[in-house]
Amino acid sequence: MPRVDISVPTIPQPLASYTPAARAGDLVFAAGHLASDFKQGVAPEARVDPAFPYYGSAIKKQTRYVLANLKKTFEAAGTSLSHVVKAQVFLTDLRHFSGFDEVWREFFPTPPPRTTIGTSGLLVPGCLVEVDLTAAMPRAAARVVQSSGPRPLANYSEAVVAGDLVFAAGQLASDFKTGVPREARVDPEFPYYGSDIKRQTRYVLENLARTFEAAGTSLDRVVKAQVFHTDLNNFFAFDEVWREFFPSPPPRTTVGTTGLLVKDTLVEIDLIAALPSARAQSISVPDIPRPLAHYTPATRVGELVFAAGQIASDYQTGVPREARVDPAFPFYGSGIQRQTRYVLENLAKTFKAAGTSLDQVVKAQVFHTDLANFAGFDEAWREFFPVPPPRTSVGTTGLLVPGTLVEIDLIAAVP
Repeated sequence: MPRVDISVPTIPQPLASYTPAARAGDLVFAAGHLASDFKQGVAPEARVDPAFPYYGSAIKKQTRYVLANLKKTFEAAGTSLSHVVKAQVFLTDLRHFSGFDEVWREFFPTPPPRTTIGTSGLLVPGCLVEVDLTAAMPRAAARVVQSSGPRPLANYSEAVVAGDLVFAAGQLASDFKTGVPREARVDPEFPYYGSDIKRQTRYVLENLARTFEAAGTSLDRVVKAQVFHTDLNNFFAFDEVWREFFPSPPPRTTVGTTGLLVKDTLVEIDLIAALPSARAQSISVPDIPRPLAHYTPATRVGELVFAAGQIASDYQTGVPREARVDPAFPFYGSGIQRQTRYVLENLAKTFKAAGTSLDQVVKAQVFHTDLANFAGFDEAWREFFPVPPPRTSVGTTGLLVPGTLVEIDLIAAVP
């Protein structure tokens, strides 16, 4: 099942090194889209007319522009927005969410599972939202899943089964009635008993267990996890609870976020699982650094490989010497380029161990601690990807090892 790149001449052509979409089997992975024509910044049709500032809404105009281009992208791939099985939305200001969601409902009468988080920035100034979508081909059977868990206020499905995979919406510790429910909070009368992050993590994972049970699978079949923290200081306690639910851990990406959609929630967890009928295999990669946290480097499911997000750490010294600029020669080399190369070399080893390679990557997500590093990052990226995959690039408030500048999350096809 080799990667098939999708050309979409009817949408703006990006300045950076990525392709609009790629197909692997019955799944189409689109690059993250934002409201830019890549000529004038935010496209004129996605702006409120400054002569009429009280007519229209910037977030609504941008959301329509983005979704219209994604519609063209999926049509070029032979599918449509009605076959989207997973959405991730990155907002520069969560106060824009209500306006965004109004437009979302216009495009998605039957909404896909969705994860929505705050980002510290996007690559084009003035852009308010980046939308990242995965769709199934029309021939692939897909069904919406609903469990007994809390019903969200916003317009998305709990999960969708597509082929052998179950795509769950990101979940946080809310009952969508009272905010963070009592069982996910430390009792204020007993403030030194328990832990908010542990209670919230358990609440979320228990609900995700219900979701997967309703889909016909379970947490022990999870093949990919992404975790978004409002405060990375909570990570250690979070990881303790994670180990309770995942004795055999899936690949995981963990980054900081500026905020989540329910006040006082601390973590959002986004999971993909395989059905029991699918052959899933954890990938051992002995020649890359062993992480301190509880996750595996990659999982192969059928003809797809899901890698854990990787950062430039050896997990012994922090950022290793080969990924740093030598302080004795501070003007020779680039920290972001050294770190990018270090990460991609380890990801190349990961995919080789799984029976594939970087040139079969069908989707990339890149989290930057400082978007000013992007140009240097993209130069190094081009060295590894002469034919670039679809990519989403957003800002993050932090990564798990101090001094690391970028986390790279990849999915590849097996040829």
